[in-house]
Amino acid sequence: MDLSRPFVPVNIAILTISDTRSLAEDRSGDALAHCIETAEHKLVDRKIVRDDADAIEAQLRTWIADATVDVVISTGGTGITGRDVTPEAFMRVLDKEIVGFGELFRMLSYAKIGASTMQSRAIGGVAGGTYLFALPGSTGAVKDGWDGILSTQLDIRQRPCNLVELMPRLKEHLPS
Repeated sequence: MDLSRPFVPVNIAILTISDTRSLAEDRSGDALAHCIETAEHKLVDRKIVRDDADAIEAQLRTWIADATVDVVISTGGTGITGRDVTPEAFMRVLDKEIVGFGELFRMLSYAKIGASTMQSRAIGGVAGGTYLFALPGSTGAVKDGWDGILSTQLDIRQRPCNLVELMPRLKEHLPS
């Protein structure tokens, strides 16, 4: 961490995927919001959508098109049951998958929950110049993903590299 560099806050939206939660019961979304605000980033929007690939895709596309959203972090729907469709919805919109995000998440998770981590299909990528990350729906998974990966990669002071310094170049392949 190079603390001589000024911190640059990023604009983050939270998407909770659940058929049963409301904002009042969204502990994983609350945990993520706390992490974002504690890190001094900007929470620009927060929504809950049901476990439905079309609904998830629609919300992702709305935020991808919104120039005020730099990063979307979702929680929930990354498991292997029939209702878990978050990774499928993400794949519909991604320009590029950040394969290492899911791999690193599962590595960190393995240290805490062992082989059960194989049931997580955490995924990350870029779409239309917006970073997208899907975490499992538990508060522990949200904290692991934030503390172990996102907190440093969303901090421009992180060395040798970070995701923030790449943001101006994410749309290079898109027509102007």
